[in-house]
Amino acid sequence: MQFIDQARIAVRGGRGGDGIVAFRREKYVPAGGPSGGDGGRGADVLLRSDPNLQTLLDFKFKRLFAADDGVRGGPNRSSGASGKPLVIKVPCGTEVRDSRTGILLGDLTEAGQELLVAAGGRGGLGNAHYLSNRNRAPEKFTEGRDGEAWDLWLELKLLAEVGIIGQPNAGKSTLIAVLSAARPRIADYPFTTLVPNLGVVRRPSGDGTVFADIPGLIAGAARGAGLGHDFLRHIQRTRLLLHLVDGSSEDVVADLQVVEAELRAYGHGLEARPRLVVLTKVELLDSEEIAERLEALAAHGLSAAALPSLGAPLAISAATRTGLDALLALVWRELGVDRPAPEPGALAGAAGVAAAGGMAAGGAAAAGAIPAGGAWEPEEPETLLVPLTRPRTPRGTSAAGPSFPEAPEAAGSAVLLDGEPLANDSSIDHSLHH
Repeated sequence: MQFIDQARIAVRGGRGGDGIVAFRREKYVPAGGPSGGDGGRGADVLLRSDPNLQTLLDFKFKRLFAADDGVRGGPNRSSGASGKPLVIKVPCGTEVRDSRTGILLGDLTEAGQELLVAAGGRGGLGNAHYLSNRNRAPEKFTEGRDGEAWDLWLELKLLAEVGIIGQPNAGKSTLIAVLSAARPRIADYPFTTLVPNLGVVRRPSGDGTVFADIPGLIAGAARGAGLGHDFLRHIQRTRLLLHLVDGSSEDVVADLQVVEAELRAYGHGLEARPRLVVLTKVELLDSEEIAERLEALAAHGLSAAALPSLGAPLAISAATRTGLDALLALVWRELGVDRPAPEPGALAGAAGVAAAGGMAAGGAAAAGAIPAGGAWEPEEPETLLVPLTRPRTPRGTSAAGPSFPEAPEAAGSAVLLDGEPLANDSSIDHSLHH
């Protein structure tokens, strides 16, 4: 499949339907009057982002998109049918500009987003709209208006959070192939990667992060050398750059400076983008050579001519998977990706263990030392006896109180306390325990 990330198209909204001149002619209806209906509205042209599309290849073969026209009005004040909107699907991350002025009309970054690029024309009016006291039989109508017509420039910028840059054969495609399920073309000659590659790397939280691997940059790319700067637009949306430097190169600092110079020449904020410098192919080097190259890269990072970078350079080997965990840990930290939260059951279990431990510690502190050979047993709770007193008699009432009908007394089921029956139930305790 060809990777097409730029296209020029022409869109035209539908023309509105014309109104008509008609009079109502019906038996037993004298002087029916004007009854010409309005024309239907022309169809609109919409762009809709589709996550299933990856390139603008469809617009290489079809460049003109015209929506349907509205239908002319009918008699008996019947309006014509409006045109059905024309929906054009584009990949997510497509920027839409006016090809003549370059003004940005819209940026479709999320699935299902729609952008109205050409409105349909309004339908004309029938003669029924021009009925008045002075003109009882109008023969005037209006035609439908033309829809909007625009020449558009579509530019695809891939949606990725991490961009992988470097010179040709720096190990960019190998890294994205190891970290994700992407299978880019890998070979031992320059410019093996001719189009950007996307790979989804699993986060610690369980979802995925999109990594973008773009073709290599060489000296003079700003003037058209190699593949030029055409593919740098695909890392404009990234939040972090991984700058890979071939560890087997004779001068790693010179390779780093070449790519930094091309980022400055391209601009668009890439020279200030957060960046991690990574030394690759360390399986071909011994420990002294690795330390020497890392020290040289770190010294260059402290110089005024270097682009800003995050921390010290890293050393990895995609072939042997050495250093990849440390690299991803830094990536997740810079992206603000949190560690996965523990499951609710684990939280409940941990809380229960902590609570049990706290209760045991508190109990041990209150009860003193636990006997060496046995389990701790709580002491008997202290009993506080509360005397039962007769409630005070409100003023104005007799001391005997109101009289109530006597309830039948079961044998041995109740006792009298101060003249009032109480249930003789063993479950009732008049003591208060702490």
